[in-house]
Amino acid sequence: MQPPEDSRHAARDELATIVLANNRAAGRKIAAAESCTGGMVSVALTDIPGSSDVFSAGFITYSGHAKQSQLDVSSEILETFGEVSLATAWAMAAGALANSDADVAVAITGIAGPGGGSEKKPVGQVVFARALRGQDPDDYFSQRVQFDSKDRSAIRHAATLFALDLLQPERDSLRPSEDITLPAP
Repeated sequence: MQPPEDSRHAARDELATIVLANNRAAGRKIAAAESCTGGMVSVALTDIPGSSDVFSAGFITYSGHAKQSQLDVSSEILETFGEVSLATAWAMAAGALANSDADVAVAITGIAGPGGGSEKKPVGQVVFARALRGQDPDDYFSQRVQFDSKDRSAIRHAATLFALDLLQPERDSLRPSEDITLPAP
């Protein structure tokens, strides 16, 4: 059973408020490049009054074409690895930095379901990347997460919270990581 919508929004709003405050204190701007979350990270951040001094840009790049035209993701990456891949998320995060004045960017691409999954890329698989301006691109954080749910709303909510947390300044030391499985409450 999933939590009521009000408690989901409360948790999201609390985390977004903390993310904004911590980045404001660090003097940083943030950006989000989103696919399967369809702008939910950007909405969470911009729902908080005063977010404009921290939130720089949100890119909703649901299609491969949008990833290419808005974030400069190469057709070679998309053709070789697919839209839901570590390489694509990495390129989305890099593109968000390149196309904004943000100091840190998070990227999200995945399969929220209920359809569209496969044996190699099942429903609930979401790939994240995090890039910090000035960071060696080889050190960008990237991670494939399998959210243990078939519920579209739960997967998208869990992905939004995960992405918001990645924008925290204390996550600056994160580096590429192993795949993990998490519940999607």
